[in-house]
Amino acid sequence: MIESIKTPSVLFVCSRNGGKSQLAAGLMRDLAGDAVAVHSAGTNPCEALNPESVESLSELGIDVTGEHPKPVTNEVLDAADVVVVLGTEAKLERHGTARVLTWETDEPSARGIEGMDRMRLVRDDIKDRVHKLYAELVEN
Repeated sequence: MIESIKTPSVLFVCSRNGGKSQLAAGLMRDLAGDAVAVHSAGTNPCEALNPESVESLSELGIDVTGEHPKPVTNEVLDAADVVVVLGTEAKLERHGTARVLTWETDEPSARGIEGMDRMRLVRDDIKDRVHKLYAELVEN
């Protein structure tokens, strides 16, 4: 008997889906390849990705060309094994059986750090968290 192995699915959510959730999704796609199905969405999606988020990923060789902010839908929530809410601005109602994590990410602007210096710190905080989540997902 051959047992099929289900690919774990993760949904990264932030309010606007232009920055932090896109950072997390790009980092997870780069790390996991096809080992994890990766989605991102926003509770109040904006028009375009944050250019500093895109640039900070580009510095690591990660290209998010073609990505765009998307709304949270029941379909994407239903497909997720893990939902990661980044920051405290996005609010999600409990839905389905996915495990929900909240990552209160570093906010360097609270310390007066702005621009690309801020974005690199945010990216690196999220990158560390993505690596831990990936290890957890592939161990199960």
